[in-house]
Amino acid sequence: MVDLTVTLAGVALKNPIIPASGTFAYGREYAEVYDLDILGAFSWKGTTAQARLGNPQPRIAEVPSGMLNAVGLQNPGIDAVIAQEVPHIAEIFHGPVIANVGGFSVEEYAENCRKLDGVDQVKILEVNISCPNVHAGGRNFGSDPASAAQVARAVRAVTKKPVFMKLSPNVTDVAEIARACEAEGADGLCLINTLLGMRIDLRTKRPLLANRTGGLSGPAVFPVALRMVWDVYEAVKLPIIGCGGVSSAEDAAEMMLAGASAVEVGAANLRDPLACKTIIEALPGVCQRLGVTQISNLTGGAHS
Repeated sequence: MVDLTVTLAGVALKNPIIPASGTFAYGREYAEVYDLDILGAFSWKGTTAQARLGNPQPRIAEVPSGMLNAVGLQNPGIDAVIAQEVPHIAEIFHGPVIANVGGFSVEEYAENCRKLDGVDQVKILEVNISCPNVHAGGRNFGSDPASAAQVARAVRAVTKKPVFMKLSPNVTDVAEIARACEAEGADGLCLINTLLGMRIDLRTKRPLLANRTGGLSGPAVFPVALRMVWDVYEAVKLPIIGCGGVSSAEDAAEMMLAGASAVEVGAANLRDPLACKTIIEALPGVCQRLGVTQISNLTGGAHS
């Protein structure tokens, strides 16, 4: 019998599989497909202070081994999520919820997290620092250690919930940013977010996405994500949620061996709504082949 339970900063999960933010919305549609209670947790759609319609169409493009998205944090706003989505989530999922929090200023991040501090089912705050800082010319908060640290410090001051900073891969040294977040009180890290990319439509000779660039996700980014999880595991003492191109139970095990304590599944959900369910059901067999009876023992195993 394989024990699939893991913990993230003291939060117990029945297994390490978590649908990633941006691919699972608030769970409504997937609850019609399977019982969400099989999940370890789920990370809801990136939520900002104000409602956002997102970027203009087209904002999704298929690419070999993945997809580009420039959705633009479309969401109903933090107050509407707390008032309308949280009660519905409580009906369809009874495990720990991870709230993905966006923001366009340090103050917005802090205020959103302060509001979520009193929401019982939200057990972890996943702070997405890939958002552009409107007070710094649009440069992403996650692009330099000082900005990342500033957000981590502000959020840590307003909540007692575990704070996981979601790091951008579009940087020179992700380990340096991880260390800056750790120094300011982050309880954990999630990585990676999408890689910046673009495509050009040969018929129109124009960028395929209206936003010109978008975030690349899917199997193509898995080796990059794995390398970054490895580097960050070596750099800090915080639990890591590994994310980026995970499509199978074998991928999840590989991510854990690199240093992840849990694993988020993103683009695979859009290709196959049953992806997380399939991965969870396959995990015991993968663990047995690897000779482990407790999946948490995989974490960091490739470093020894």
